[in-house]
Amino acid sequence: MSGGAPEKSAILIVDDMEENLIALEAVLGPLDLRLVRAHSGEEALKAMLRQDFAAVLLDILMPGMDGFETAATIKRLDQTKDVPIILLTGEDTDSDYAYRGYAIGAADFVTKPFDPWLLRTKVNVFLELHRKNRRLAERVAELERTVDTLRTATPGE
Repeated sequence: MSGGAPEKSAILIVDDMEENLIALEAVLGPLDLRLVRAHSGEEALKAMLRQDFAAVLLDILMPGMDGFETAATIKRLDQTKDVPIILLTGEDTDSDYAYRGYAIGAADFVTKPFDPWLLRTKVNVFLELHRKNRRLAERVAELERTVDTLRTATPGE
């Protein structure tokens, strides 16, 4: 029993550089989603505790709490542990970045400069999964209400 159109899924984009956030917004703009920005790992964690996200696009190299530390914290928290993380990294980074990212629970890796089509395609997969999980949760809740109604309608039989 939902009223009106379902709320758009949200993606959190995290990068300390404004021009990178603008580029991500331009690339992801055509998708049916809401984009939420964060300029640091700390800001990203606060945003994740305030609302539900279909996925997080997270820059690795940031001052303060870097992308690895932010991703590890996201995966440790019960409220956020199931949110897929796509790590964003420059071409000239260490070869062990992919290993470190997957070891802490990242779902995917994208190298900057990224191919816009490829990034949209990857994000769209996580959006669809999120929407299907949301519909499934709504259906389960509906079935539980039906079972409860049946139990109270026929007590003690």
